[in-house]
Amino acid sequence: MTRILIVEDDAAIRELLARRLNMAGYDTIFAEDGVRALLASVNEAPDLILMDMGLPILNGWQVTERIKKRPETRNIPIIALTAYALSDDRYRALNIGCDDFEAKPIDFDRLIRKIEKLLSTDARQRETAA
Repeated sequence: MTRILIVEDDAAIRELLARRLNMAGYDTIFAEDGVRALLASVNEAPDLILMDMGLPILNGWQVTERIKKRPETRNIPIIALTAYALSDDRYRALNIGCDDFEAKPIDFDRLIRKIEKLLSTDARQRETAA
């Protein structure tokens, strides 16, 4: 089953995301802060990461940069989740390594489409590399 790491410090948003993703057929795992997100990206080997950018300890920008620099995690697709919806924020998220961007409040239908697209693209890239 496809595993999605939800990195979100707000428990209500984490649970809402998990419910919607579980209904869509995805398995979910969680990290509440940037340090736990770094550990989970390695230890849990998720297929995709939903990254809140406003995290405690290490923010989502810092965590994404570190995940994308590590050889064992750099190919995990990351979707930035943020209340910052300005075009500069989208550019910044994509520039640091996020594969897509979703502003809060989350449009779940659009988010699921983005997840499906990234996962199918990621699978094709792995098949090509093999």
